[in-house]
Amino acid sequence: MLKGKSIVLGITGGIAAYKGAALCSKLVQAGADVKVIMTESAAKFIAPLTLQTLSRHPVYIDTFEERDPSVVAHINLADQADLIVIAPATANTIGKIANGLADDMLSTTMLAATCPVLIAPAMNVHMYEHPAVVRNLELLAERGAMFVEPGTGQLACGYVAKGRLAEPEDIVLAVEAFFAQGDLLAGKKVLVTAGGTIERLDPVRYLTNDSSGKMGFAIAEAARAMGAQVTLIAGRTAAQPPAGVELVRVESAEQMLEAVTSRFDAVDIVVKAAAVADYRPVKQHDKKLKKNGESLTLELERTTDILQTLGQRKKGQLLIGFAAETEQVEHYAMDKLKRKNCDLVVANDVSAEGAGFNGDTNIVQLFGPEGLIESLPMLSKREVGRRIMEIASDRLKSACARGRGE
Repeated sequence: MLKGKSIVLGITGGIAAYKGAALCSKLVQAGADVKVIMTESAAKFIAPLTLQTLSRHPVYIDTFEERDPSVVAHINLADQADLIVIAPATANTIGKIANGLADDMLSTTMLAATCPVLIAPAMNVHMYEHPAVVRNLELLAERGAMFVEPGTGQLACGYVAKGRLAEPEDIVLAVEAFFAQGDLLAGKKVLVTAGGTIERLDPVRYLTNDSSGKMGFAIAEAARAMGAQVTLIAGRTAAQPPAGVELVRVESAEQMLEAVTSRFDAVDIVVKAAAVADYRPVKQHDKKLKKNGESLTLELERTTDILQTLGQRKKGQLLIGFAAETEQVEHYAMDKLKRKNCDLVVANDVSAEGAGFNGDTNIVQLFGPEGLIESLPMLSKREVGRRIMEIASDRLKSACARGRGE
């Protein structure tokens, strides 16, 4: 599974650095091309020659030791990596990466990296639970970092508690699981909508909502990571869209309808995560409205229901809708699924802390024709996005199998 994959292994200065040698060996045996970066502290626990022998590549420690004049080493390593694994990851290194510091070879490479990152923390239990470390881990999770949780056991300091580096075998399994997801949607086309639409009153005023686009962006990012060709149709957003997708910017509900329907027949999965306006002004003024009297009455008209339109038109596509509710979540989600002919509805109570607009976390329930499929606890929107697309992949495969009569 790892054959031909380029992995940068970062080993930092904790007693668990010795496990980095076993991890390196297992990754190489699995077929990966492993290049090791060690911190100076790590080199006090285990000899770089050990990792050089196991990886069959020079070990990088000093940022200024440039062996190849044709490249800048930390940029080249970052560019070539399919995945960066940091194991063990000390509190110090986690803090550097979370806060954008770059004062050694590993942290400098991390700042230049655009590939996914898998972090395996290892430290004393009190350090692991310190608010600063907890916040740094949260920051990294919000940016999409993946983790292999430390285990509970005998620590070097004498405590028996959480903080022990996961076993090399478990870290390899996590690496294999990451690369395996890249095949889940290979060859499939996914269309995702994100953000809020804008319905203009005049050139300077408009009606909109609180959607930031973060959930839709996370879903698009997850679909791309699973091998899909992704088209992202985005309205007004407050986040950076993911790389590697076709980005189509729209403003109004009408523009989003046109962008979606013109592409609908060519896709396999549609995820309607955008918060589309239900109403728009009957009249849009081409000049700024001036104050005139103590009140202003606006006449609004319904916009076209995009999700319902797609539900009526679908021919084998998997259609996923969202239901942002404040009460009776299950009732309204199932009603929406049936009325709009969806295959899945992702519902949340936007009044709950950690599940509303603009945040980096969400708490959702997934519904299918059979009812509740899965309830997810508060997770980062990236994790929620990954889970939604895993379920979508399973449902699409099942539908294809039924179509073949299997």
